[in-house]
Amino acid sequence: MSWRASDFPDGQAGSSGRGSASSRHDSEQGSDWHPERLPSFDWRKVILFTAVLAIIAASAFWLATREPSGPSLAANPTPDSSDAGWEKAVSSPSPSPTPSSSSPTPGSTPKPAKSGRSSPRPEATRTENPPAEKPPAEKSRTEKPRTETETPPPGTDSPAASRPPQLTVKEAYGIHGRYQRGLSAAQSRKDQAAMAKLEHGLALEMTRAGFKTAEMEKKSLASGIWPNPQMWIPRHVNGTADWFVAVSYEPGVARVVDVMSSAPGGWRLVASAADTRATPARFPKIATDAEGYATSLPENATGLSATPRQIARAHLASLENAEVDAQFDEGPWTSEAALFWQQERAQLRQADWKLTLSYRLEGPVRALRTSDGGALVWYGARSTEVREAEREGATVRLKGSAAVRTRGKAFAHSVSATYGRMYVTYVPPAGSNEPARVLGEWSDVLESHGD
Repeated sequence: MSWRASDFPDGQAGSSGRGSASSRHDSEQGSDWHPERLPSFDWRKVILFTAVLAIIAASAFWLATREPSGPSLAANPTPDSSDAGWEKAVSSPSPSPTPSSSSPTPGSTPKPAKSGRSSPRPEATRTENPPAEKPPAEKSRTEKPRTETETPPPGTDSPAASRPPQLTVKEAYGIHGRYQRGLSAAQSRKDQAAMAKLEHGLALEMTRAGFKTAEMEKKSLASGIWPNPQMWIPRHVNGTADWFVAVSYEPGVARVVDVMSSAPGGWRLVASAADTRATPARFPKIATDAEGYATSLPENATGLSATPRQIARAHLASLENAEVDAQFDEGPWTSEAALFWQQERAQLRQADWKLTLSYRLEGPVRALRTSDGGALVWYGARSTEVREAEREGATVRLKGSAAVRTRGKAFAHSVSATYGRMYVTYVPPAGSNEPARVLGEWSDVLESHGD
């Protein structure tokens, strides 16, 4: 199994599986179309003794007034630089993937097109003899380009219109499966470079840090594939990156929750958390529409006991202040962690050392609506714990991965450790007496040093 060994404050070991980062594009190519025949134009001779003059006049008239009944591929003009001409509406779809018009956050970079969204067929955008859209034969060079096609004809995508889902369940399985296979291969080699094509942001930083720790410890990493993941795909929201959730559960091992997000270079894992307890906490049911798609919520969504961002900040504040927060259910990543820090601080104080904690929210807060009106929320943090001697005497050694990073050295003046942390938390609906529940965590030491 692919998993991460988390450094919990109390020394317990937790795991977080990670399972591709590349998307699949199955474009539907429209059938070929052909220009229609040019219409014939009848003309008559006027009188016999003026035949030559009549032929010349009629020929000139025919050349000036003839109009094709359909576009001609052989004489297809080059579209104007404004890209708003009639030719734009009947251009053949490209067989290669094209970027979506929406932009992910952060960074305002384009998303790759997803399978299932085909280009308009030429036949659907072409009508018989559309006088308002066809350019005249003797079009003036100074004439302003036509802009009728600024409003897409029926059957084409409009930026302001509601768009279909960016992803299908089948595609999500393929993306996550490729991610898991890539991760397993990278873990077996501790290949930090390969991870850049699989993960992004804090998740990438944490995995690379885990590889470095394993190398220092001369320890191999577990690899493999989590079986039978369940997918939840939220509907596309304009202006945000598409994302989905994969949940894998292996009884007696762990429940792993991965978040995959679209990025300029493909799909990447951006968040993950796991519950390795023998009996994982109850997992809420995700609300879905008639087509099985989930609903994403903004970080300031109302109708909950607290907004997703507020719940993330409250959780991190509880850990930073080492105070139990009653709005959270008891557990290893809430009350038990706060109590651990209280005990750690008390022990250091006896040795004339002090402890300073910092938990800073990092990255976006993502949320999905649950069937009871609540939300499932994912967020990450960068935490730093600093231990400083207030007078000379006692020395301090770190434990776990932080000890590996400092090579087990004892410090007489100060020592610090910075961790990347990720959580998944259930937030009940407004008016509920149920507490928020942290359902999983992933942590890795990023750096550690002292003197």
